[in-house]
Formats: sequence, structure tokens, C-alpha cells
Amino acid sequence: MFSVNKVSLNLIRSGLMLLSVLLIGGGVALAQETGGDLVGGAGIFRPKNPDAKRSRNSRPTRPRMTPEEIEEKFQDAISDGNDARDARNFPAAEKAYRAALALKPRDARAFQGLGNVLADLQRWDEAEAAYRKAVEFAATNPDAMLALSFVLVQPRSGAMNARRFSDAEYYARRATQLQPTNAMAFDRLGAALIARGIFSADTEAALRKAVELDPNYLVAQVRLARVLRRMNHWDQAEPIYKAAIEKAQDAPTLVLIAEAIQSEQRWSDSEPVLTRALKLDPRNPGALYLMGRFLSVRGRFAEAEPVLRQAVDVNPKSFQARTVLGRSYLGLERYDEAFKTYDEAVDLASEANKKDLAGAFGFTGIGDGYLKAGRVKDALRAYERGLEVDPTNAQLPAKIAAARAKLTS
Repeated sequence: MFSVNKVSLNLIRSGLMLLSVLLIGGGVALAQETGGDLVGGAGIFRPKNPDAKRSRNSRPTRPRMTPEEIEEKFQDAISDGNDARDARNFPAAEKAYRAALALKPRDARAFQGLGNVLADLQRWDEAEAAYRKAVEFAATNPDAMLALSFVLVQPRSGAMNARRFSDAEYYARRATQLQPTNAMAFDRLGAALIARGIFSADTEAALRKAVELDPNYLVAQVRLARVLRRMNHWDQAEPIYKAAIEKAQDAPTLVLIAEAIQSEQRWSDSEPVLTRALKLDPRNPGALYLMGRFLSVRGRFAEAEPVLRQAVDVNPKSFQARTVLGRSYLGLERYDEAFKTYDEAVDLASEANKKDLAGAFGFTGIGDGYLKAGRVKDALRAYERGLEVDPTNAQLPAKIAAARAKLTS
């Protein structure tokens, strides 16, 4: 078991992130509710940096180091990673944590640090693998369990989500047993149950426990309000939402509130909350993504484009931000830019995501747009790219044949 820095988790500077992919048709996006938290940086739950003590003396590298020298260099690498992460220099942080792992491949602190920065970058699969290693090598550390539970509820395509959500509940529940006075542990348990689609008395009890343990924990209050609304206790939920919005002093909390509001299809209600979040943190990736998503849902594609471009700039690994940007270009009939944006998203896509990229609001839609504009050669290029991305697409072979026929006629 290892200790961690006592970093406050109530006010977090990193952005929230990222949600399930939107389905946009006829200029309007239909949101799918997911159980995940938006996380652009580390999100409203910011996993703690691993503990480290920086050495005072710098020693030259030798072909063989003593255990003391290895520990000294390890501590320096962890400290460098923590400093870089706190400064949002994620590439430097990742490099430092990986250097620490090279020195001590079975040290949970290095895996925890690496998992933190991978979570910041929304590289969920890699972050999950790192946190699972941290838990493996520190089986009774609640902070590692909470970090793993957090990552496991992030929305990802594929058949493994049900297993991940179940694991998220297990690790959060285990953390409540290890630290029964930890409000965040009960909040993470509530989040895991929400991810599983469980809006019940048990979920309500977990979140009420979190609020009881920390009455100023706005995150748990927002989640509790969401559960109460789903349980049709509207009269209890609305005052909690309003109080949380008034009390929120940081962008991550406001983004969580906006995400909860959007999950209930209350799009207009989310706009002022996100506007306030962006005033506090103009480069918050979660706020940028949700604002872009709101504007796309409303068909305000010209306004959505610069917001989503900035979201991609802040978090280049965000598949969701790229796809909503691409669909905004589709809505604007700017097919060349839509093609480029989707093409850049391919390397970030899971197999399930690739089906979406090839579909009616992906390369197929681009091809149809090109065809409508009389650009048959470009339409063929888009259809062929779609079939390359998803060889199982049943519509594309016929569209390719038709486009080729037009070129030869």
C-alpha cells in the first residue's frame, strides 16, 4: 500500500470530458445518456498524484545503480511527472511516469501517475490498464480503486461496457469499506450505479451518504439531484440543482451540472451553465465539448464549429469532439472539411465507432453530399473510404457501383 498527496478534490482545474457519440440527423443531434463523466483534463474527479520526494542531489547515471540510486531517480521521475501534470504539460508528465516505470516496473505509484495523465488525455483503455496495475500492486489503496472506478464508467463503445460498469461498482464499494468516512468513495459508488442504469433507493442512499459526509461536496449533490429526477422526485431535485449552480465556483463542477442537465434533454438550461464555466476556464475541454454539442443539437452549426475546433485543439485525442465537429461540417455542407475531420478521427475510433464513421452521418453522408453537389469523383472517394473503415457496411457497395457508373457514363 502506498500513500498519496493530500490534494483537494473539491476544486479541480482540469476539464471534464467526454461522452457517448451523438446521432445527428436533419441538423439536430439526439443525445444518448451515458453513465460516464465528462473528462477533458482529469474531470470533476481528479485522481490524486502519487506521493514522491524529490532528491536534493543529482547523481550521474552509472551502468549499474544501487537500490538507493534507483529509488532516488524514481522519486525524481514521479515528482517531475506530478509537476508536469499539474502544469497541464501532459506529454512531459507521461514521459516522466514512464521513466519511473522503467526504473521500478512493479511500483504502483508509477502506474497510478501514468493512469492519471492518460485519463487527463481521455485515453480510457490505456488509463484503465494502468490503474488496474496500480490496484494489482497496491491491493488495499482506496485512491487507486477510486481512480480505476472513475475510468471504468467513462463511455466507450463495445460489448465490454457492462463488465466495466460492474467492476466500477465493485471497486467503489470496496473503497467505501476501506474508508467508510470518504465522501468521494460513496459518490463514486453512486456514479457507478448510475452508469449501470440503476436509479434506485440504493443509488440515492450512496449519494446521500456522500452529501452527509461532506455537505459542501457539490458533485455528489448534482448526482443526487439527477437520481431524484429519474425517480420522479422533481420537487426534491430542482432545489438541489439550483443551489449547486449558485454555489459552484469552479468550471469542472459547472460542467458536471451541465452534463447532468443535457442528459435529461434540457438543452437550453445547459447553455447559461456552460457559458459561466467557459468564463472561468475558456480552455476547459469538457465545457467546450458540451457547448459545441448544445449548439449542434440546436442546428447552430456555424457557432458550433469554432467551439468544437478549440475542443479538439485542447484535447487532440477526443474522438467525440472530432465527430461532432465533422457532423457540424456536414450540417454546413462543407464536405471537404467533414471528410478531413472524420479521416483524422479514424485512428481514435473503436471498432464500433468505425461503423458510425462509415454510416449515414459519416463518410456515407459525405459521399451523398458530394453527389448532391455534382462532385461524383469525390463522392466515390468518400464511399470507398467509408467501406475501408467499415467493410461490413451493407449500403456502400451499391453506392460505390452507382458512383462508378456515373463516372463512366
